[in-house]
Amino acid sequence: MRRFLSFALALLVSAVGVSAFASTIASRSFHSDALGRDWNYMIYLPGGYRADGPRLPVLYLLHGNNGDANDWLTQGHLQSAADTLIERKEIPPAVIVMPQGGTDWYVDRKEKMETAFFDDLLPEIETHYAVATQRGGRMIGGVSMGGFGALRYALTQPDMFCGALLLSPAIYVNEPPRASAARRVGVFGEHQFDPRVWHELNYPAQWDRYMSRPYRIPMFIASGDDDLDIQADASLLYTRLRLAGNPAALRIIDGGHTWDVWSALLPAALKYTFGCVKPAAQEHPSYQRP
Repeated sequence: MRRFLSFALALLVSAVGVSAFASTIASRSFHSDALGRDWNYMIYLPGGYRADGPRLPVLYLLHGNNGDANDWLTQGHLQSAADTLIERKEIPPAVIVMPQGGTDWYVDRKEKMETAFFDDLLPEIETHYAVATQRGGRMIGGVSMGGFGALRYALTQPDMFCGALLLSPAIYVNEPPRASAARRVGVFGEHQFDPRVWHELNYPAQWDRYMSRPYRIPMFIASGDDDLDIQADASLLYTRLRLAGNPAALRIIDGGHTWDVWSALLPAALKYTFGCVKPAAQEHPSYQRP
């Protein structure tokens, strides 16, 4: 009986330990002044996270045009990927934030989504969660439309992020192909697609200013090989970055513009991107813009 009780106690302790250190996913919302409405986001909190604990690195992930924030979890299998990498000590314990982006392409056109990201979402997260408030612990990433937004944010605000991941980014250097949602969502032109607006907001227009500044953001860039237009532009971005001395990695794997490709790429993307994280410095708990 004593042996049985000892065994049962060991199982109970083990179960409590697992539950106490399991990662959690939460759905949250807050009022965004820039959007003039409540804004929803999903958040991944690693095992052992405590609101009064040390500030952890934070990654912001932007979803694609035909999806929402939950896609990172339900189709990208983000939680299991992050859990495994943290358990193996391949990335540090981290918080991952996934805002709802609608079809705004993360720019200030239909709504002030870009302003809302920097002026509302970052302060919301950095005030209510134990996350890094300095560049060395903050990263940005996205898929498809979200890759367009993530690259724009990285190039226009390089003092805010230490790393970026871009999965099949919709960053067509010339113009989006006829089938692209960019032509139909009412962002790049009021009533019809306007190439002038596209070029003003796309990354080549931000390139010279980024290169004139002292910050360089390592970028993980990836695509499926059947995603021909995006694969070509992703490869071009990688080449331009490397020729300019900017750290970057490129992965092209079998597949198209699908979550089968992106979920397969996500572990390597996370591992590369979190490589920019610097040891945490003592930080004031309130929001700080570097």
